[in-house]
Amino acid sequence: MTNQLAYETSPYLQQHAENPVEWYPWNATALEKARLENKPILLSIGYSACHWCHVMAHESFEDKTTAELMNKLFINIKVDREERPDLDKIYQTAHQILAQRAGGWPLTLFLRPHNQMPFFAGTYFPNEPRRGMPSFRQVMQEVYDWYQSHPGELQQQNDQLSGILHQVAAGDSGSALPDPEVFQDAYENLANSFDRDLGGFGKAPKFPHPTNLEYLLRYWNQSRYIDMENRDARHMLIFSLQQMALGGMYDQIGGGFCRYSVDDQWMIPHFEKMLYDNGPLLAIYTQCYASTGIDLFRRIATETATWVMHEMQAPSGGYYSSLDADSEGEEGKFYTWDNQELIGLLTQEEYSIASLRFGFDRPANFEGKWNPHVYMSLAQIAKTMEIDETEVHNTLDRAKHKMFEFRERRVHPGRDEKVLTSWNALMIKGMSSAARYLGKPEYAISAQRALDFIQQNLWQDNRLMATHKDGKTHLNAYLDDYAYLIEAVLELLQYEWRSKDIDFACKLADVLLDQFEDTGNGGFYFTSNDHEALIQRPKPYTDEAIPAGNGVAAYALQRLGYLVGNTQYLDAAERCLKDASPTIEKHSYACMSMLVALEEHKYSVQTVIVRTNASELASCRDKLCRIYQPRQQVFVIDQEATDLPEAIASKPAMESTVAYVCDGMTCSTPQYNLDEILIVNIQQ
Repeated sequence: MTNQLAYETSPYLQQHAENPVEWYPWNATALEKARLENKPILLSIGYSACHWCHVMAHESFEDKTTAELMNKLFINIKVDREERPDLDKIYQTAHQILAQRAGGWPLTLFLRPHNQMPFFAGTYFPNEPRRGMPSFRQVMQEVYDWYQSHPGELQQQNDQLSGILHQVAAGDSGSALPDPEVFQDAYENLANSFDRDLGGFGKAPKFPHPTNLEYLLRYWNQSRYIDMENRDARHMLIFSLQQMALGGMYDQIGGGFCRYSVDDQWMIPHFEKMLYDNGPLLAIYTQCYASTGIDLFRRIATETATWVMHEMQAPSGGYYSSLDADSEGEEGKFYTWDNQELIGLLTQEEYSIASLRFGFDRPANFEGKWNPHVYMSLAQIAKTMEIDETEVHNTLDRAKHKMFEFRERRVHPGRDEKVLTSWNALMIKGMSSAARYLGKPEYAISAQRALDFIQQNLWQDNRLMATHKDGKTHLNAYLDDYAYLIEAVLELLQYEWRSKDIDFACKLADVLLDQFEDTGNGGFYFTSNDHEALIQRPKPYTDEAIPAGNGVAAYALQRLGYLVGNTQYLDAAERCLKDASPTIEKHSYACMSMLVALEEHKYSVQTVIVRTNASELASCRDKLCRIYQPRQQVFVIDQEATDLPEAIASKPAMESTVAYVCDGMTCSTPQYNLDEILIVNIQQ
């Protein structure tokens, strides 16, 4: 017998369709049922790749006794946080207020039926009392009894929480741009939280924080041309990227990054792989390769891009969302190794080198098995074994190939095959960056296929939709969908100009201003004006695992505004930065994407438009676009291109290659020597 989740597109919701729980998706039917029956709502938020979501499902939601109690006392609503980030943002905030600690997934809340205001919140609850935690059945019964017997306290708590949520959403509005000191303040906060022994920021669990790394990259590049190079910024950036690349959070056999490391050493990951991590990490590794020439970064970017195309791109072009941490009911089973398995698979020489490289000759590091983690460099192995380093490299490659082919025959982790607009945009940017800086046209083709899929399937009636699966597109898109996609299109256009893409970017920007801007104060709400009314309407300025939508919106609108000469986009970006000023000044360490947008507002973006003939496109692009210049955007456009925005059409083609260099809205005379425009856009 199935419940209402059987009709949903989300794989996470479908995983619960056979539960004995009478689950509903979040919709008007479920909310109205709760009101009519005056039963509190049990809201459970999770996602497909979440290990502890699966544990709670197996322990409680598949248990008939637990399900009977849930069905008796509550209207039960299950939400995929990836499809409904609006609900997740709101109720994670509510959890933090009620529980006085950070939330996570699975997120478990109990809501009043008439206004969906939570009155109790938690995360994972075990099926039996364990480690000081009550059982889920105990929690449900006690919550329900308190709900019935304390109406006065319930109303008082409701009013207080409503006021706090409104205050959090409103924040402090600013009317002037932040003080320039915030740039140094943010850097010092990063330096203070930097793990100088093992790389990264903070202690376990360790997350990659690509927004921090991008800020460091820009900060270091800025310092290279002003006074003296900040070598500490360079060290923090490079050391962190190296440690992550050589650790077990990176899939040493198949490429791609897991979500985070459970330890300080980057050795054992939480094994789920998310598209939203790998897109920004792919971009930062390619940018750092372009800045430093460190070959490790090129290899990691190449392997990650290859994994994305092999494992995460649908035949129709869109990118899938995630891979589970579990397979065959065990976390990490797909990725970890038994020593006897390796001995039977590899030659003696291959095993010896792989063991030194990945620690197979050391004690097992994950539940009696080995998760590959780099312990020795190729040079160290060559010295230890007294053989040539080239032989070590070739032998290790053979061993990794055998391990990969063997692993491919295992039962794979579950794959969430819904296509999310925002996460696809992050990967389109990452693949476009890799194509540009590594000179890999196949990566640009992959990104264009994903963008074309979005335009064909998720752009409907001049509005974006948030998710697509099994031929069904639904849910109004969010701020992140629009902002990330504009940024991704601009990055892709720097590899290959397509006039239809710049037209699409402008349409996205127009909807962003029309539907999301706070016209009174500035900045952008997370949901559109015609979105479902919820208990809060967030306007996020701080970064989370992914960049703040407002930061990316301000950044992308500025770049687009300078490119097409639209001052409305520039003005909206400035209003956003001014409104965010109190948040940036108070929490600069949490506003890296806002700071990047602020930097480009303060010191302006240099836009280079090159008009050339078809035979020179590739050579011009390679000459100009593979140099990392953080405040420069370069577009190489065929002389015969049509349907150009007026601001670009006004920079005409000539008989030979010509470049137009614009600092902000001020453009130079036409230039014919490309070497002369390879200038660094630095702070004056």
